Amino acid sequence: MSGAAQRLRAPSRWRAWEYALWAAIWATPVFLGQHAALINEIAILALFALSLDLILGYAGIVSLGHAAFFGVGAYGAALFAKHVMPDPLVGLAVGTALGAALGLLTSPMIVRGTDLTRLMVTMGVALVLLELANKFDAVTGGTDGLQGVVMGPLLGRFEFDLGARVASFYSVALLFLAFLLLRRIVHSPLGISLQALRDNRLRLSAIGLSVQGRLAAVYTLAAALAGAAGALLAQTTGFASLDVFEFHRSADVMLALVIGGAGWLWGALVGAIAFKVLHDLISGLTAQYWTFWIGLFLVVLMRVGRERLFRPWTWFGKS
Repeated sequence: MSGAAQRLRAPSRWRAWEYALWAAIWATPVFLGQHAALINEIAILALFALSLDLILGYAGIVSLGHAAFFGVGAYGAALFAKHVMPDPLVGLAVGTALGAALGLLTSPMIVRGTDLTRLMVTMGVALVLLELANKFDAVTGGTDGLQGVVMGPLLGRFEFDLGARVASFYSVALLFLAFLLLRRIVHSPLGISLQALRDNRLRLSAIGLSVQGRLAAVYTLAAALAGAAGALLAQTTGFASLDVFEFHRSADVMLALVIGGAGWLWGALVGAIAFKVLHDLISGLTAQYWTFWIGLFLVVLMRVGRERLFRPWTWFGKS
């Protein structure tokens, strides 16, 4: 194999630390079972962050309304479980498919225009869906939420328990599968072309590659993963409310990416862990002002820099 081919294949190879980190992630529901509910929330946010990272970090599509796909997946899975069948995996497929369908439907509005246009369009879609969910309260439950969602046993054997042990394993498993899929994609020719598109769209179109087709494809895939994250939330909590469409959902996942770093799949996982753990610790100390301390942390992160913040010996110019 030539030297150039080896350099291209090198980033796709698994490192030892990646195996170690995934082993640690899989072990957390076993050894930290008392925190299974928090682990479940982290896994769902990490999956949601992975979906945003795919379009923001790799394709350069900015979005402030990613909660639209999350909410559609949540309500789709909850309604399916309540009125059709309670099987979790089938409901997960329904939520994922609905997210993908919405992504495909709205992609023509995303692939054209400037970043400001995309910000407004994505946020507008989420707000429209929020209002529709509130309006059709006979279906969605309105401000009271969709209650009475009872899920069947996972794989026909594992009942969802109040301690969220089964839910945490379920969410971590789906996060792992999504990570494997996206890792394969971002290191494929499609993923490399997406990064080239992010850096210089005109140059990519000049060599004959379809810019709009790639943007639409990756946007639909990201919407499907966000729908899966929403479906997981509804299934593991047994509840879906208007909260899944709220702006703070889109803001929280954006903050997780800011903390972990966009354009790096592990950044979504690191950011989700850091954000949820900080939220849990700070809100336990001061429930009213936890957002202040999260904001202060982000200011320090931006001023100092992500690399220097975690390497204090570089603060005084030493490397």
